[in-house]
Amino acid sequence: MNIAQMMKQAQQMQKRLQDAQTELANTEFTANSGNGAVTVICDGQGKFKSIKLTQAALNPENPESVDTDTIEMLEDMITTAMNQATAQATSEMQTKMKALTGGINIPGLF
Repeated sequence: MNIAQMMKQAQQMQKRLQDAQTELANTEFTANSGNGAVTVICDGQGKFKSIKLTQAALNPENPESVDTDTIEMLEDMITTAMNQATAQATSEMQTKMKALTGGINIPGLF
């Protein structure tokens, strides 16, 4: 195999990896707990997208007493906190990986 064929194969593999990453980023995964009281959605890269809570999740004894505005506010607060924590973790990972690789950007590493 000559160097041109190897480069072509490497480019094809890189394209397939990029396509797979794009597909995963556009795929949503949903998980439920508490018989559907809590629903969480993430993308295929593990990034938190949203959370949905039912009235019963907040007050199982009297679900009707929970205002829908309260649920939406709590969902927004949880989503914001999850996204901030994820951003902090990603930033720290990137900092550590750059230190380990001497600043060299290795595609797919982070």
